Amino acid sequence: MSLRVDRVVTSGTFALDGGTWDVDNNIWLIGDDDEVVIVDAAHTAQPIVDAVAGRRVVAIVCTHGHNDHVTVAPELAQQLDAPIYLHPADDVLWDMTHPGVKHLALEDGQRITVAGTDIQALHTPGHSPGSTCLYLPEAGDLFSGDTLFSGGPGATGRSYSDFPTIIGSIRDTLFALPADTRVHTGHGDGTTLAAESPHLEEWIARGH
Repeated sequence: MSLRVDRVVTSGTFALDGGTWDVDNNIWLIGDDDEVVIVDAAHTAQPIVDAVAGRRVVAIVCTHGHNDHVTVAPELAQQLDAPIYLHPADDVLWDMTHPGVKHLALEDGQRITVAGTDIQALHTPGHSPGSTCLYLPEAGDLFSGDTLFSGGPGATGRSYSDFPTIIGSIRDTLFALPADTRVHTGHGDGTTLAAESPHLEEWIARGH
């Protein structure tokens, strides 16, 4: 198995609750020389298409429904002939960006196979109701979307988000995984669960 993880970074705008923020997003490609799963579909399609480089796209998986993670999902789906997956609890967010555009439901515990390995969906609400992390047990990789970053949980100060919920998701679901698991985040630099787990009580005390 020649599994590899490629990162594409695109830049654009995150918009919610009447505000806008300039953001750089990580798009992750999990696969081998023949097939690939795309994690998130941020801002601009062409750099993602270039990184796919003609491989068969098994799925486009959106970690959550915020516009900066689903921007070009329909465009990619059409161009690459691939299904889009999103947890149904985030349909309310998806519909803000792509009203009427269909996608498949990403369910907790669902497995997507690529390059001979399983990607397991872990529903981790808090940043959004449907936020979902993707875990590769054999590879020891976790794709955390905006649930967990280097330095703490994702933001919860906006609509459809909740701080106690994200803390519960991180504590009960993510920190239950092996400590040496590598974390590939939706923005910024990666980390490991071992680097983050000692700080849980600090985050709770901080309250955001």
